[in-house]
Amino acid sequence: MSERVNLEKKSSTPATGNGLPAAKADAALPALGPKEMLRWAWTQLTSMRTALFLLLLLAVAAVPGSLFPQRPANPSIVTQYIKDNPDYGKLLDTLQLYDVYSSAWFSAIYLLLFISLIGCVVPRAIAHYKAMRSQPPRTPKRLSRLPEYGTLVIPARAGIPASDAIHGAAGLLKKRGYRVEVRDDDGARPSLGAERGFLKEVGNLVFHTSLIGVLVSVAIGGLFGYSGQRILVEGDTFVNTLVGYDQFTPGTNFQSSQLQPYSIQLDKFDITFDRESEGKFGQPIDFSAAVTTKENPDAPARQETLKVNDPVTLGGTSIYLTGNGYAPVVTIRDGAGNVAMQGPVVAKLQGDNYYSSVVIKVPDAAPDQLGFAGFFLPTAFVTDEGVSFSGDPELFNPQLTLNSYYGDLGLDDGAPQNVFELDVKDLTPLNARNLDAGGITLSPGTSYTLPDGKGTISFDGVKRYIGVDIHHNPGQLYALIFALLAVAGLILSLYVNRRRVWVRTGTHEDGRTMVEYGLLARGEDHRLAGEAEALRKLLTEEWQLDPDQGPPRTSQETPGSPGDNSTGAAATTGPATTPAGPTGPEKDQ
Repeated sequence: MSERVNLEKKSSTPATGNGLPAAKADAALPALGPKEMLRWAWTQLTSMRTALFLLLLLAVAAVPGSLFPQRPANPSIVTQYIKDNPDYGKLLDTLQLYDVYSSAWFSAIYLLLFISLIGCVVPRAIAHYKAMRSQPPRTPKRLSRLPEYGTLVIPARAGIPASDAIHGAAGLLKKRGYRVEVRDDDGARPSLGAERGFLKEVGNLVFHTSLIGVLVSVAIGGLFGYSGQRILVEGDTFVNTLVGYDQFTPGTNFQSSQLQPYSIQLDKFDITFDRESEGKFGQPIDFSAAVTTKENPDAPARQETLKVNDPVTLGGTSIYLTGNGYAPVVTIRDGAGNVAMQGPVVAKLQGDNYYSSVVIKVPDAAPDQLGFAGFFLPTAFVTDEGVSFSGDPELFNPQLTLNSYYGDLGLDDGAPQNVFELDVKDLTPLNARNLDAGGITLSPGTSYTLPDGKGTISFDGVKRYIGVDIHHNPGQLYALIFALLAVAGLILSLYVNRRRVWVRTGTHEDGRTMVEYGLLARGEDHRLAGEAEALRKLLTEEWQLDPDQGPPRTSQETPGSPGDNSTGAAATTGPATTPAGPTGPEKDQ
C-alpha cells in the first residue's frame, strides 16, 4: 500500500526536460547583497587553504627579486640593465620587477597573507578558550565502542563502593594532568569524564600567531632598517652619516635622523696564514681588526676587536667584517709639480695569493687628467717568459705594475662610475708594455717620471684595508623571538595529544564493584594504547587488585566473545562478568 502511494506521489509531480521537478526548476536562488558578498569574501580569505595559497604565492612572487637586478641594492646596475635591454627593460620597470619587495603587487600579497592569518587565528583562539572552560563531554552509553576499552572488578571484601571507586579514579586522572568532571557520584552508576591535551591546540595557535609576528617583524625591518658598506684603510675613521658610506640601502620609511653619529677607526688589521699544511699553504685562517669606537662624539673611546662572524654593535647597528686586502700608498704629481693625489689606493682582489687589480683616477692633475690601471703583487715573482705573479700573500716583495693614460676621465659630467674600473676608450696611453716607454714597475720607496712631462708617480708603502657591512634592522630581534616561539608551538602541536577518558562504576548484586573505562583520541594517536595500559595499571594499584585480571580489550573485540577476559572474571561464576549498561537518557558521543 505504501509503495503505491509513493508511486502516485512521484507520478503526480511534474518534471522538466532535464529530469528535475518543476518546483525545483522554478526555484530562484536569493541574490547576494553587498553585506552577504563581504561575508562570503571574508570567509574565503580567512580559510586555512587561502592562507597556505598566499604563503606559496608570496614565495613565487619573490623569485623575480633574484632573477632581475634590484634598484635598492644597486641602482647603477639597473640603469645599465635597462640600457642593455631596451626592448623589454622599460616594460620590466613598469611592472616594478626592479623593486620587487617594495612593489604594489608584492605588498598586496604580503598584506593579504597577514590578514588571512589573523582571520584564521582569532576565531580559533576564541573557540579554544571556550573549549578549555567547558566541561568534558558526557559519558557515552556504550564505552565498549571506544578505540581503547577495558574493565576491572573490585571484590566485595575490598569494601570500595562505586562512589568511592569513581572518586579514586578521578584523583588518579587529575594527577596525570586530566581535567575531570564526576557525574552522578551519589547514584547507582556514577561516571566521570576527563580530558587533557589542550596544549596541542595552544601550540597550534602559538605557531600561527608567531608567523604573524615574524611577518610584522620583517615588515618593520624593511620599513625602518637600512644597510651599507664601507672600506676602511688602516688609520681611516668611519662616521655614521650618509656621506660616510660607500654604498647605502635605506628602508622604505628610512629617515636620516635615525643615524646615530657613532664612529669607528681601523687601527690595525692582522691576518694569519696557513704555513703548515701542504694543500692549503698560504690560505688565510684568521682575521683580526683592532678598532677604536665611540658611541657619540662626546663618548669615551673604546678598544674593540672585530672578527669574522663576531660583529661590533654600535648605535643599534651591527658591523660585520666581510673582506680585506692591500692598499698601496702612492703620491702623484702633475706636470706642474703639484701634488694631485696622495694616499692609499684600494686594490681589488682578483686571484690567488692576494693578486689584486689597481685603478687610480687623478682628475685634479694639470694640464691633463691622469689615469692608471694595473695590478699589485704582495710577493712578486717573474717567470722566464717575463710574466709577473704573486707567490705568497705576505708582503715579502711587494710590487706595483701600472699602465698610465691621460685625457678626460669622464668624471665631470656627473655620470656614475665604478671606482675599480677605468674606461680607456677616450684616453691616450702613456705607458704600456706594447709602447716604447714600456710599463711602470714600482717597489716601495721608488718613483717614476711619466712621459711627455705629464708628472711623476711614487710608491710610498702598503697598508691593509677591510670591508665592513653595516646593518640596522629594528625587527631582527623580534623576528628571532617569534621564530623560536613558532618552533616551540610546532613541537607542542606535534607531540602533545588530545585525549578523553570516561570511567563508569556500578555495584553488582553479589557486592562486587564493576568498573569499565574507555579512551578516545582527537585525531591520530599511536600512543593511546600505552595510555590505556598505564591507566589500567594505576587503577589496579590504587585498588590493590590482581594484576592478572586480564589485558584491556579494544573496540575490535566483541564483548562476551571467546577469549575476552577483560573483566578478570575467568575464574568467577555467574553472569556478572560484564558490567551492566547504564541507566538514564544518556546517548552515545
